[in-house]
Amino acid sequence: MSFHVRRKDREITDASEIRKVLKATKYVTVAFCMNNEPYLVSLSHGFDAQHTCIYFHCASEGKKLVYAQANNRVWGQTVLDYDATDECDSAYTSVHFSGKIVFLTDPKEKWHALKILVRQTSNTPEEKLAKVKPEKLLKTTIGRIDITYMTGKRHEISPTR
Repeated sequence: MSFHVRRKDREITDASEIRKVLKATKYVTVAFCMNNEPYLVSLSHGFDAQHTCIYFHCASEGKKLVYAQANNRVWGQTVLDYDATDECDSAYTSVHFSGKIVFLTDPKEKWHALKILVRQTSNTPEEKLAKVKPEKLLKTTIGRIDITYMTGKRHEISPTR
């Protein structure tokens, strides 16, 4: 089953615009499902435009891992909120995506992922990255969502504002 944006005037069709939103936000909300039971979680993330994927880190045990191991298919979203318009509508840009989660084991890929994640979410990324010890990185659980579908929608603030 496939759905499309109802309001075509608000649809973002340019993939580079969608990628910019994923790069501009610090958090995504991801929906997991296992045995017909949904689970929703917000994650800090780093978007890798070259590989069209999202990296995140998490604890080495817990609900998110159990769900992802049972069903690695996810749906996610991120939103840029621009306040209310003059007409009292919400002004926003949102991106929805679907993909599959893979948990990283290769140290080089984990380091690549961590650099992307920290550079997107920190005001002092190089300072933080300089403190990462290789043994800690090996113990860090890092997931990658390989994005298979993206769509975007926007409602802009009126020019009179």
